[in-house]
Amino acid sequence: EDEAIIALDIVDIVRGIGHRVTGTARTHVEAVALALDDRPDLILADIQLADKSSGIEAVNEILAEFPDTPVIFITAFPDDRMRDRAMRSGAISFMSKPYSDANLIVCLDRALKAA
Repeated sequence: EDEAIIALDIVDIVRGIGHRVTGTARTHVEAVALALDDRPDLILADIQLADKSSGIEAVNEILAEFPDTPVIFITAFPDDRMRDRAMRSGAISFMSKPYSDANLIVCLDRALKAA
C-alpha cells in the first residue's frame, strides 16, 4: 500500500480481528523482500505502488515462491481491465477504495478459509 494512512487502517483492522501483520511495503521491491523474509499467510496488495511499480507484478513474483498464498487486491483504480488482470494473477478478491471495515473483514475471512 502506497498511502501510509490506508496502510495503518488496514493493519489496525487485520490486527483487530486477531491476525499478525508481517509488515507493510510501499514498493514492489519492499513487498517481495518482506514476503521472502517472512512468508505471508495472506497478501493484501494495492495495484499501483508508491514508486509507480505494479502491485500485480509484485504479487506474481511472491506467488512464484509461495503459490498457495491467497491474495486480496485493494485499489483506487477499479476498472474492469485492472480487475481482470488482478484476478488472473491469482487474487481471491478485488476491493475498491474506499472500502468499509466490514467488507474488508468479510474478504479476509473468505480468503483465509479458501486457503
